[in-house]
Amino acid sequence: MTKVLIATEKPFAPAAVNGIREVVEGAGYELALLESYSDKSELINAVADVDAMIIRSDKATKEVIDAAKNLKVIVRAGAGYDNIDLEACTANGVVAMNTPGQNSNAVAELALGMMVFLARKGYNGKAGVELKGKKIGIHAYGNVGKYVANIAKGFGMEVLAFDPFVKKEDIEKDGVKAIDTVEELYSQCNYISLHIPANDKTKKSINFDLLNRMPEGGILVNTARKEVIDEEGMLKLMEERKDFGYISDIAPDCKDEFEAKYDGRFFFTPKKMGAQTAEANINAGIAGANQIVNYINNGDTTFKVN
Repeated sequence: MTKVLIATEKPFAPAAVNGIREVVEGAGYELALLESYSDKSELINAVADVDAMIIRSDKATKEVIDAAKNLKVIVRAGAGYDNIDLEACTANGVVAMNTPGQNSNAVAELALGMMVFLARKGYNGKAGVELKGKKIGIHAYGNVGKYVANIAKGFGMEVLAFDPFVKKEDIEKDGVKAIDTVEELYSQCNYISLHIPANDKTKKSINFDLLNRMPEGGILVNTARKEVIDEEGMLKLMEERKDFGYISDIAPDCKDEFEAKYDGRFFFTPKKMGAQTAEANINAGIAGANQIVNYINNGDTTFKVN
């Protein structure tokens, strides 16, 4: 019998597990659970006889993939998949997938929520500023970027976007102004909402020179990955520009320096929170289960990333 493992150091909500179970067992497969584990060896032991697995932020390293001798497909329940060793998957004939779009609204709502929080000075009783009338630039107009644009328009913001992989007309049909270069986007916008993946081309690409183009009072909102930020350049900017602020859905490695020197100009979530809603939790988990069944039964590789 085909065996599917849910391996989640941060467990899915019970409703998500029930939904996954319904899909998996409805296909005639066996479902196994590894939740709230504390040691990598537990994961390595659990994958020994599984044909498929669903993970969240869990690290599917080469060691894990090599130990899963029967593994055919692994699905990351979420958009980012840098926690999967894609080379190891390919070498072992394993299809790796993500579940794009399932967490998008949750991430977008968090981005705008953090913007309001910082704009209103953490609700400390002092006067803040409004988002209405401000320009927001969306760096990468994918699933999350589209949701951010829609919500931002509801706040009365002017929305601009840069994405070299999306046609200008496809951006502008959403009522968003398409910008030709990333430098132009940063130069024009009060807020930048960052949605690029972390890869060899993007890591540390958000640097001092780019950020320093932003107008006075500029705020960078990062719900992508901390690795895309040049932290040395960010600290230099925070020191030289007392008007600049940084919001991130995961604390940078230099968090201590922010806390010591830049109170009131930043906000970092205690852990990555973008997908942490009941709805996103359920949507991504069930989508992952359906993708596994569709791949094993029908060879469907629609969301393959390796």
